[in-house]
Amino acid sequence: MPVSAATETKLRAAMQRLLNGTSQHTDGALTKENLAREAAVSHATVHRAETILQEWNSRAGQPPAPATPDVPGDDIITGLRAALRDANQKITTLNGRLDALATVTANLYRENQTLRAALDHRTQLAPLPGKEGH
Repeated sequence: MPVSAATETKLRAAMQRLLNGTSQHTDGALTKENLAREAAVSHATVHRAETILQEWNSRAGQPPAPATPDVPGDDIITGLRAALRDANQKITTLNGRLDALATVTANLYRENQTLRAALDHRTQLAPLPGKEGH
């Protein structure tokens, strides 16, 4: 299914900007996704524009994606991520315990208040005899 003339014009202009290294809306990498973004159309629209896509493939080519090089700090980062994961798990466990203790404390407080109220109603305290002469 072909695209409209206006869409084709937008795609051609976007292709030219990418090929010239003057992209306005992307990082300038020569990818079909950037072509779509640069032209402000969907990725599916790029694939429907068969003539534009053939021209893109012939002019831009698709070099293989570069392999990610090993960075010397990868082991350190992996270790730090594991330590962070363990610390977050410990924090979650401690927060759960804290919530449980807060609930128990609140229940004990209410029970204490109830017992004090019951005690006030049952007993009357007599004043202690005072020591004379003091």
